[in-house]
Amino acid sequence: MELFDVIVIGGGPTGLACAIETQRAGFSHLVIEKGCVVNSLFNYPTQLVFFTTPELLEIGDLPFVCEREKPNRQEALKYYRRVVDTYKLNVNQYERVLNVSGADGGFLVETEMVMTGERRSYRSKKIVVAIGYFDQPNFIGIPGEDLQKVSHYYKDAHPFYDRDVAIIGAANSAAIAALDLYRHGARVTIIHRQATLRPTIKYWILPDIQNRIANGEVRACFNTVVTEITPTTIRIRHLETGEESELPNDFVFALTGYHTDNDFLRSVGIEIDSETMKPKFDAETMESNVKGVYLAGVVIAGKETGKIFIENGRFHGGQIAAALQKK
Repeated sequence: MELFDVIVIGGGPTGLACAIETQRAGFSHLVIEKGCVVNSLFNYPTQLVFFTTPELLEIGDLPFVCEREKPNRQEALKYYRRVVDTYKLNVNQYERVLNVSGADGGFLVETEMVMTGERRSYRSKKIVVAIGYFDQPNFIGIPGEDLQKVSHYYKDAHPFYDRDVAIIGAANSAAIAALDLYRHGARVTIIHRQATLRPTIKYWILPDIQNRIANGEVRACFNTVVTEITPTTIRIRHLETGEESELPNDFVFALTGYHTDNDFLRSVGIEIDSETMKPKFDAETMESNVKGVYLAGVVIAGKETGKIFIENGRFHGGQIAAALQKK
């Protein structure tokens, strides 16, 4: 087997940035991604417009040109494809990492091809883990959550025209989904355990969803939890009164957040703080407590996933490359 200097686990914007920076520093690399390039961005809502401006999404000093002030999902996907092509990055798509063993200077990475089940193995001197968190939804743990009509991801409104749709959660993604579904003819109900919508909803979206609720165009059940999902209904309970009720329902979007794959981190030997769920790492070099294993992107955030974005995670690759050069 070829011995790579660096294997990057995760082909999102941060993983690609790590590959670029280590390549620039003269190291050989391989990126292993279990989905497509920037898989999480691909799974964003089809009509999503980024909150940030394009220059804050740029990696590798490659200009991100878009039609308007803020880029949309399609423009971002096109940009990151161009990044891979421009830098001729060595990316294996649709390949899942099963296990990382060995030690600094001699790691063994075992994988499985998603489409065929073929097993592969690679050797590497260093490992960079940039797996993000979008593939690990926070499950509610209620009966019926495994029904086919339940999804933890929202992508497009059209299939839900003239249907009764429940959204569990009231953060930014829930507000965006509710507005999109309402404007495409769905009957939308937001269910949230708190008394109000999350104040962290983007400033131009918050008044819109508040007005739709005030006008009765989107129904909102606050101080309420879902107790069960059935094929045709959703059962809820008000937390203050204890009153239970049942609503007609065709589809459910449980937009209750996501978390990083801490089981995988622990399998590599990385220590996780039991309270914050943050992994142990050096903030200057990004090296974890496992010598030769580096962390990049939102994987370092623990419970505070809202503090690490593409805008700041993209710089972790430069820190890692600088640390490798010193060694």
